[in-house]
Amino acid sequence: MGESLRTYKVVTHGCQMNVHDSERLAGLLEDAGYVKADLGGDPDLVVFNTCAVRENADNKLYGNLGQLAPAKAARKDLQIAVGGCLAQKDRDTIVRKAPWVDVVFGTHNIGHLPALLERARVERKAQVEILESLETFPSTLPTRRESAYAAWVAISVGCNNTCTFCIVPALRGKEEDRRPGDVLAEVEALVGEGVIEVTLLGQNVNAYGSDLGDREAFSKLLRACGQIEGLERVRFTSPHPRDFTDDVIAAMAETPNVMHQLHMPLQSGSDTVLRAMKRSYRQERFLGIIKKVREAMPDAAISTDIIVGFPGESDEDFEQTLHTVREARFTNAFTFQYSKRPGTPAAEMEHQVPKAVVQERYDRLIALQEEISWAENKKQVGRTLEILVAEGEGKKDNKTDRLSGRAPDNRLVHFDRPAEPVRPGDVVTVEITYAAPHHLLAEGPALAVRRTRAGDAWEKRTAAPAAAKPAGVMLGLPGIGAPAPQPAATGSGCGCD
Repeated sequence: MGESLRTYKVVTHGCQMNVHDSERLAGLLEDAGYVKADLGGDPDLVVFNTCAVRENADNKLYGNLGQLAPAKAARKDLQIAVGGCLAQKDRDTIVRKAPWVDVVFGTHNIGHLPALLERARVERKAQVEILESLETFPSTLPTRRESAYAAWVAISVGCNNTCTFCIVPALRGKEEDRRPGDVLAEVEALVGEGVIEVTLLGQNVNAYGSDLGDREAFSKLLRACGQIEGLERVRFTSPHPRDFTDDVIAAMAETPNVMHQLHMPLQSGSDTVLRAMKRSYRQERFLGIIKKVREAMPDAAISTDIIVGFPGESDEDFEQTLHTVREARFTNAFTFQYSKRPGTPAAEMEHQVPKAVVQERYDRLIALQEEISWAENKKQVGRTLEILVAEGEGKKDNKTDRLSGRAPDNRLVHFDRPAEPVRPGDVVTVEITYAAPHHLLAEGPALAVRRTRAGDAWEKRTAAPAAAKPAGVMLGLPGIGAPAPQPAATGSGCGCD
């Protein structure tokens, strides 16, 4: 019987919502009898969960599909499925450009994937099914979570904003909120399984409640999470400055297990550009929020998203962005160059900024943010921090004999391996001895090691015969990993928040 089991790999591009959707896809497939492919193995099914935000998103997809074409020709039983935002947007184009694809499905019907795969196998032709509205809230679908100790919990789907650079609302639909009781029931169930950190997830997470008729629903949800015994760390991403209210700041400051970490997308520091982006706040409002957060939580680590070179951005507009970055002193920033996305108003705007100008501004912004990130990290030297041990975050850990994990404020910390055994999900107390722009270092013996239920859950999962390590990559294609917190490195964010 074991020989008849079909294996799968899921390849994910894009935002945290896509990573979470991929966990749902994996759960659906395993419920349907598939098993995750072994590291280095050739799967019977490859699923691409795509993103449509960046300019090269379609190039990346078609490049990956092209790499699979020879394997598909050699193995008639190999199936390929494409879902996510790019599938929702391009639908028939995918099958026209890559006729060897078996299934194309959208953001609103991921629950149909197993049935579509079976139909494609029986009918021997591509199945394209794109729904225009959400059929089933994703939380009701089975999930195969990649981490034993940390979990995404979706509290809403869709977005009611109309940012001119973003195509996400058109692809994921209007905001739809889950009932608070359903969210809390999922969190409690996760904690019962050993999870000690959850990240509340939404396209515009702090607009939660608009669909329920309660403007304070999000802060109430944060406080309710504070009442769940065994839940040690609560995070959320990504909020919108328009909806970020004082009651949320108070809930963060007053709820012990809500971390003093905030990802607050700026996009631009210029009021003129913000107006063109249809972002409903201005620089003064944004910096006012940052000031209030720091007054309530002086130790708060704040990160952001910034777009460089939006159509019409002048030198003065860009200087306003630099000014805002200096004032806000972000711990890190996801910075990226504006790229046209067909179907967005910004793509049709006049005064597109020349590539050379965008690159020069981008380089200046990166240099400034690196300087600030390093200065802010240096303030952590000498502090004693509790680190939640992570799996796979330290790329050089094996060479250095170190472990890695996240501080409460989400900074990445590498630390010397304690004498006693430590597992992902356990908590190690260390003293920070060195700071780099994108990580902290704790050299010397650990001050304390606390074995946790999360570590027990990780140990149980990895000991089980059916549990595989996170899948490797077929033909050089990226795999999905644990739902790690936002990386500290300055890089490209999706910019759709």
